[in-house]
Amino acid sequence: MDVKLLSIATLLGILCFCSAQQEGSDCIKANAQSCGECIQVAEKCGWCTDADFLKQGESKSARCDELKSLITKGCSKAKIENPRGSISIDKDKPVTNRKKEVAEKLKPDQITQIQPQKLSLNLRSGEAQTFKLKFKRAEDYPIDLYYLMDLSFSMKDDLENVKNLGTDLMREMQEITSDFRIGFGSFVEKTVMPYISTTPARLLNPCTSNENCTSPFSYKNVLKLTENGQQFNSLVSKQQISGNLDSPEGGFDAIMQVAVCGDAIGWRNVTRLLVFSTDAGFHFAGDGKLGGIVLPNDGKCHLENNMYTMSHYYDYPSIAHLVQKLSDNNIQTIFAVTEEFQPVYKELKNLIPKSAVGTLSSNSSNVIKLIIDSYNSLSSEVILENNKVPEGVSIKYKSICKNGVVGTGENGRKCSNISIGDEVSFDITIESQKCPSQGKSETIRIKPLGFNEDVEIVLNFICECECSKGGEPLSKICHNGNGTFECGACRCNEGRIGRLCECSTDEVRTDDLDGNCRKDNGTDICSNNGDCVCGTCECKKRENPEERYSGKFCDCDNFNCDRSNNKLCGGHGRCECRVCICDANYTGSACDCSLDTSTCLAANKQICNGRGTCECGVCKCTNPKFQGPTCEICPTCPGVCAEHKECVQCRAFETGEKKDTCQRDCSYFNLIRVKDRDKLPQPADQSYPLSHCKERDANDCWFYYTYAVRNDTMREVYVVETLECPAGPDIIPIVAGVVAGIVLIGLALLLIWKLLMIIHDRREFAKFEKEKMNAKWDTQENPIYKSPINKFQNPSYGRKGVVL
Repeated sequence: MDVKLLSIATLLGILCFCSAQQEGSDCIKANAQSCGECIQVAEKCGWCTDADFLKQGESKSARCDELKSLITKGCSKAKIENPRGSISIDKDKPVTNRKKEVAEKLKPDQITQIQPQKLSLNLRSGEAQTFKLKFKRAEDYPIDLYYLMDLSFSMKDDLENVKNLGTDLMREMQEITSDFRIGFGSFVEKTVMPYISTTPARLLNPCTSNENCTSPFSYKNVLKLTENGQQFNSLVSKQQISGNLDSPEGGFDAIMQVAVCGDAIGWRNVTRLLVFSTDAGFHFAGDGKLGGIVLPNDGKCHLENNMYTMSHYYDYPSIAHLVQKLSDNNIQTIFAVTEEFQPVYKELKNLIPKSAVGTLSSNSSNVIKLIIDSYNSLSSEVILENNKVPEGVSIKYKSICKNGVVGTGENGRKCSNISIGDEVSFDITIESQKCPSQGKSETIRIKPLGFNEDVEIVLNFICECECSKGGEPLSKICHNGNGTFECGACRCNEGRIGRLCECSTDEVRTDDLDGNCRKDNGTDICSNNGDCVCGTCECKKRENPEERYSGKFCDCDNFNCDRSNNKLCGGHGRCECRVCICDANYTGSACDCSLDTSTCLAANKQICNGRGTCECGVCKCTNPKFQGPTCEICPTCPGVCAEHKECVQCRAFETGEKKDTCQRDCSYFNLIRVKDRDKLPQPADQSYPLSHCKERDANDCWFYYTYAVRNDTMREVYVVETLECPAGPDIIPIVAGVVAGIVLIGLALLLIWKLLMIIHDRREFAKFEKEKMNAKWDTQENPIYKSPINKFQNPSYGRKGVVL
């Protein structure tokens, strides 16, 4: 019992070791030549710095493996280099709990809505680092709102309702923030054909003769952002409607200038809102070709005296270009458009993050309510975005919104329905798959869309081990100074490779010396049967000089072939590269299959009776019905007698099922008639096989015959010419017996019936007599009897009764 337990334990240990080797194979296959290369392979890989760790013939890449595997192979845990990543918070100012009553004490840049503000991450390849980012909407946060209005002729009545927008909107926005500024700009169209008429008269007044309109323009910054609502009303009141030829307007040119001309507009580093008001569609990139304008929009500010001067030179911006500039400048857009163009601008909203669409009434009377509703909708969403990350670095987001609900929008980057004072958080995971080429630090920024704050994240990449700092240059260990001895191994100088830098790159064309010694990119060097010397396998010697390893990877030998009868190649061949080369007349993996067919000959001198093939001297029957050494036995086949019965019957007696087709189906044998059964041939008198048969025909007559096979082509049937039929039955005794039986049975049934009736009558008569004896006929006691005699008595006559 103890021996069995010990064997099981040993087997489990081997399986665990093999499993560990397999798990660590990814680290080994990377062929890391230094500790720095090893730790970049995967997060699970470690490097053994023990100088005596490697066995004879192993390359230094074997130092790179999983921790458990290294420990299993004999490297102490203290000598395993396995640096880990880390996170440090450099700036962690808490989010601001701001109240309106103390709002004047804080400047916009003193308000904090996101925490922390700066972090440093030490990243190791394949090891993710996760940190929490907190966001809280501050109360009474400053707002800058720029109203950009379409002043084409169709917006004439809308301009009247916007003239008092400044003071009215100021009053309404006081409910949201005490620090609010408003600005105004207008746009029409590019000042070239075919967008406007360029005739002198139309350039002065693009409207009809009875309308007083201003000259067409592309974009005009009317009022820089200000806290003075009266000034807004005053300047807007002086604005005049203009006109153009086509229906779409040049609003995209105006949006681009509002986004990039921060100084001219007066944007502060606060919440920035752009209200885009129109009752028409828009031109976008490519439409400028109609006016001969082919240069793409450069995305730069071109305002002179608050007028856009390059509309005739640059094409309209593309939607993607606008998205980039609006995002870079933290501008949230509100499209206030008429109901007719709602579908178009809703599609545009889906392409521009942090934007909203509101339905503008035909005369813009609802513009204030639209702005406030859209602002509340925009500010209730928090969507994180990041700038371009370095190659090989990935970022994943997980949002934890109100009441701990995990957000699903924008791949975990979004939380909705956030009210003022609500706090949400995001789990952000950053992982690097490789070190940058120079190993330099990289910086990325994460910010909420539409807000002016961001988080700065400095990425430091772990590309080298600590042990590499104490290396010994030109070490004698490394083949007389051909490398630096660090982390327990040699880092070879240029032009040298190998475990101890013993090989020259002029002689070996690859850095992966062990790779040249591994068959099919496996893990075994020289198939564990040799040593790898400068990329070439030198096979081990065997104690028996007759046994030897061979091959490029020492993967061949002449002693590990299949055996038969405990003999190599069955004693009928030779072993070459673990495969038997058989002698003549032998085949098989162990040369144990003879090609001699004499053992398969049947009595008829045919191989396997013609019903199989001879393999290795044994018959393999091709017809599954036949068995036996030469396929002569058929347990499920009908017998010889049954097989030939119909043909013998039709030819000898002209009866049976084949009577009509006898000549066609039954001419394959010679028929010989004999007088009686004694004349049939006997097996002792013949040299060929015989079959004696006794069969019955349809009239229950027996006939006898013998089937004989003289050779492959001649068959004979000896048949007794007379049938043995049973005698017919005697009809008279049978009929008489049947009739007598029927009469006797009838009489017996009649007597039984008569006896039963007599018994029944007697029982009924006895019952009658008994009831008769019990009957009493007394008239005095009959309750329905009435006497015919009446008696009367005269009460006054002596009290004597008189009978009448």
